[in-house]
Formats: sequence, C-alpha cells, structure tokens
Amino acid sequence: MTGWSQALRLAVSLQIPPEAFWRLSLREWRMLTATAPAPGLTRPGLEALMARFPDEETPP
Repeated sequence: MTGWSQALRLAVSLQIPPEAFWRLSLREWRMLTATAPAPGLTRPGLEALMARFPDEETPP
C-alpha cells in the first residue's frame, strides 16, 4: 500500500471525505493526525518506580 493510500484510509477513518482531504494543507493534515506526546515522568512517578524496582546491591 502506498503512502497516499494509507493517508486516504486514515482520512476516511477520521470521517474526512476525499474532497476535503485533498484541500487540506500539509500542516493541517499533520495537526489532524498528530499523536499527543507522552506525559513526562513526575517525581512521585519516579519514586513509585524506584520503590517497585529497587536497585539490587551486588556483593563486592
């Protein structure tokens, strides 16, 4: 499947009709299809991970 075919299929799944898809600018398309960035690790989140997966002490 070509890149255009995938883009058109995604547009249809987003309920964007083909004629509207072809009128979109690249910037508009990227804004419509962008994924939200993953949230950053907070201090409480780090502390929870450290408690769940403590560093193991290795004998000398």
